[in-house]
Amino acid sequence: MSETAQMVQPVPATADLADEHGEALQSCDVQLRQYGGVAAFAGPAATIRCFEDNALVKARLAEPGEGRVLVVDGGGSVRTALMGDLIAASAVENGWAGVVIHGGVRDTAVLRTLPLGIKALGSNPRKSAKDGAGERDVPVTFGGATFMPGATVVSDDDGVVVLP
Repeated sequence: MSETAQMVQPVPATADLADEHGEALQSCDVQLRQYGGVAAFAGPAATIRCFEDNALVKARLAEPGEGRVLVVDGGGSVRTALMGDLIAASAVENGWAGVVIHGGVRDTAVLRTLPLGIKALGSNPRKSAKDGAGERDVPVTFGGATFMPGATVVSDDDGVVVLP
């Protein structure tokens, strides 16, 4: 999907989706913060599970995003950042709609200026390891929601949901 087409399509409100789908909708109850320049974003999920190592995140966001949302289960650690300004800029260049990180980010002043949806637990200026430890394209679960590769993820100021 082109960047222009992505901007034209409205993102449904998570509250409206919750009303429409009821208990069939999975809502992530982890209180993630907005860090990106785009508050509402949606797309098919791509997934990564890693812990304090962002090599897989960097590699994945360097691939064509095609309007997808990268969901990263970083184990809830904010001891190191799994994404900063350079990796986020790569995501923008490669057509990703957003990134949801159950972990930390850094370079938050720059992240706010990028046309990318970014949700994360918190921030820390400390770099992560670069060993490539972790898994990609696997189901990841946090905050009571399971993110399956390909499932539709919607995020806005109210939260992050996974469509049934």
